[in-house]
Amino acid sequence: MQSHKLDETRPTSMLPDEQSMPTAGEPPPDISTNINQEASTSVTQRIAISQTEEHSISETQPSQFGDGNYSIPPDVPDPHSRASRGKYLWILWALLGVILLALIAGGSVYAGYNSAIDQRTRYESTLVAGEASNQYILAQQDIVLGNYDRARQRLEFIIKIDPKFPNVSEQLAFVLTQQRITATPTLVPTPTLTPTPDYRGRDELFGQAQNQLVARDWTGAIDTLLLLRKNYPDFMVVKVDGMLFVALRNRGIDKIAQLHDLEGGNYDLTLAERFGPLDAEARNWRDWAELYIRGASFWGVDWAQSVYYFSQLAAAAPNLSDIAGWTASNRYLDALLGYGDWLATKGQWCDAQSQYDTYMTLLANPQVEPTAMFAADQCAQGTLPEVTPGGEITSTPETPFPTETPQPEVTPYP
Repeated sequence: MQSHKLDETRPTSMLPDEQSMPTAGEPPPDISTNINQEASTSVTQRIAISQTEEHSISETQPSQFGDGNYSIPPDVPDPHSRASRGKYLWILWALLGVILLALIAGGSVYAGYNSAIDQRTRYESTLVAGEASNQYILAQQDIVLGNYDRARQRLEFIIKIDPKFPNVSEQLAFVLTQQRITATPTLVPTPTLTPTPDYRGRDELFGQAQNQLVARDWTGAIDTLLLLRKNYPDFMVVKVDGMLFVALRNRGIDKIAQLHDLEGGNYDLTLAERFGPLDAEARNWRDWAELYIRGASFWGVDWAQSVYYFSQLAAAAPNLSDIAGWTASNRYLDALLGYGDWLATKGQWCDAQSQYDTYMTLLANPQVEPTAMFAADQCAQGTLPEVTPGGEITSTPETPFPTETPQPEVTPYP
């Protein structure tokens, strides 16, 4: 609002005397007219004064809705100063750091939880797949033998634990069809009462097998379970098979480790593998027994093969022995001597020296030391012994033999 100052040159009012004195020849003024003029003049002056005051106040004080160009009193802190902005930025960065650390910790916990769940799921899937595969193989055997009812139980168990197992539904449909075809209905004119079957013998055999497993009587448990399967082939097939697996697995390990019956223990572990996958310990005992049996089969016939097999077994299971008490480490030492002597008779002194040196490294035998030294001398001279017609041995120079003799290729056994 703009204020308009009054014109000082303009008369604002007239003196009463002047108003009361009429000029010559004029009629006397009307009293009411003068009063109205005075009232309007005073009102106009008051409005002008009020507008002037408002304009002066608006110039000195900031408007509430102005453009912000105003001065702040010195005692009020400026929120836009540099110190205030630094303080606010420090608080903001601290909050962001705490939030970032919380997010990282939460992500780590979530990732660890998912990893543990994934490992557990894979482990359970592996167990389920192995059990389903074993039952499927046994079901195939039952189908071949015509035991359709037992095959049906096995296939239904596979569908229960692994519904996506391949071909299990088709096999179950085939078994059910065969059961309907082979079933011969018996026409009974009148129903006959049959006595309640006595299952005390079945339950007694099952309980006896459980007690034998607890007592570690593996042979007794196997005999009891086989009798139970023979008399009651449809009774708890899966559980009976699991108990047979445990008994055969433990008896096989005991035969190899304690009774030194390598062939018998290997056979029991092979039977146990038909009911379920072997664990790492059982596989190790079976592999060691097979290494020993293979190395012994070449004994005295092919010393190179005996050295090959018993060198692996002496490093893995040096105390493993056969029924005669001959340990794998002793077998390895004797195989080294036998192989060295065989190479010496062939005139391959350097190779023979290698076998003797390996033997002397493992066992310092004074009886073998002269033979090893003689082989070393012959290898250094590069000569071959030659038998003359008179029976005397002469040495004739010959091209030195290669330090390495090609060995027969044998697939390494685990």
